[in-house]
Amino acid sequence: QVHLMESGGDSVQSGGSLELSCIASTYSPSSGTYIGWFRQAPGKEREGVAAIVARGHSTHYADSVTGRFTITQDNANNTVYLQMNSLKPEDTARYYCGASADYRAYRLDHRYVNYWGQGTQVTVSS
Repeated sequence: QVHLMESGGDSVQSGGSLELSCIASTYSPSSGTYIGWFRQAPGKEREGVAAIVARGHSTHYADSVTGRFTITQDNANNTVYLQMNSLKPEDTARYYCGASADYRAYRLDHRYVNYWGQGTQVTVSS
């Protein structure tokens, strides 16, 4: 099975930056597998943020983060990153790394994610 572990969450001021990391253990990403970042704020549904094709180059972003967030991967270390710039208070949420072979997960539908990390908290204050 796939084990995912996120890190990098913190409390920052609006306009600040953070880089989140997701490392996969006991798992080797392959083409056709999608890795994504999702977030969930208290009382709200989990929503997709960004996704990437494992060992590929294509990426997909939610409209709310386009131009501010960048998803990348280091295949040698089985690690996916989310660079977050120009953070806003509305970005406050717990951020989760997810993996799936379903294209709908790549399109940021959390219902089709098969594996999840434990999450890391991001808090952006005004």
